[in-house]
This record gives sequence, C-alpha cells and structure tokens, in this order.
Amino acid sequence: MEFKQKLKQTLIRELNLEDIHPEDIQDDAPMFGDGLGLDSLDAVELVVIVQKHFGVEIKDMEEGQTAFQSINALSAFIQERKQQ
Repeated sequence: MEFKQKLKQTLIRELNLEDIHPEDIQDDAPMFGDGLGLDSLDAVELVVIVQKHFGVEIKDMEEGQTAFQSINALSAFIQERKQQ
C-alpha cells in the first residue's frame, strides 16, 4: 500500500473523521482550516499518532507546523525522519 494512503487511513481512523475517505483527502490540501478542517486539539493528537504509528517524534511547534501543512508534507517529514 502506498505510504500516503496508509497515512490517510490512519488519520481518518485515529481522529474519528466520519464520512471522510482516503480518496476525499487531497495530498496537497491544508490539513487545518479549509482543507481537512483540523483544529489545534487535533494537532496534539497528530503528534501522538505520528509517534505511535510511525515511530517519528515531532519535537516542537515549529516542526509540527512544517509537518502538518498537508499530507504531502507529513509524508515527506515521516519518511525523512525514518531514514535518519
């Protein structure tokens, strides 16, 4: 399974995003605000989800802002950290 697809499925399941399917989420759409519609509480959950499911730690808000821009950004962030 493509990594971005797995990432989307994990986020949908863990964030309880009802009536959203992986194909509904555009890879370059913002994850917060008008895009996926996440909020600041979801950001905290995202940090835990990324650690739990992908073994990558997001150390501070600056890293989080970069990683949580879109599915593309989060995917690249996780894959880059896993290779280190």
